[in-house]
Amino acid sequence: MATRTGRKISGGKYIKRRKKKSYERIGQKKVVKIGEEKRKIKKTTGGNKKTISLKAKFINIPQKKKVEIKNVLETPSNRFLARQNILTKGTIVETEFGKVKITSRPSQEGVVNGILVE
Repeated sequence: MATRTGRKISGGKYIKRRKKKSYERIGQKKVVKIGEEKRKIKKTTGGNKKTISLKAKFINIPQKKKVEIKNVLETPSNRFLARQNILTKGTIVETEFGKVKITSRPSQEGVVNGILVE
């Protein structure tokens, strides 16, 4: 006899003791793409706020300036993200100064920072 997951041996359902708290809930995955700047403000624990990037067009490079992102070249964590022009930490993008590696987490911080890659 195959076991039925989430059920008692008699076939009855297990009932949860309580609902999930707001900090326990899982939100949708935030995807940052190339495009006109678009941000969203999210409430967090303790009455704080977090700025989330949804679309980004520029990247901040130290000793240079704010530079426009031309294209996503590669994403070491997942090659399919590069094909969809999705920006994540570790992604290598093309700019007018050359290749730049993203060092910030755009979906968490709301800005895109990076360093030049030789």
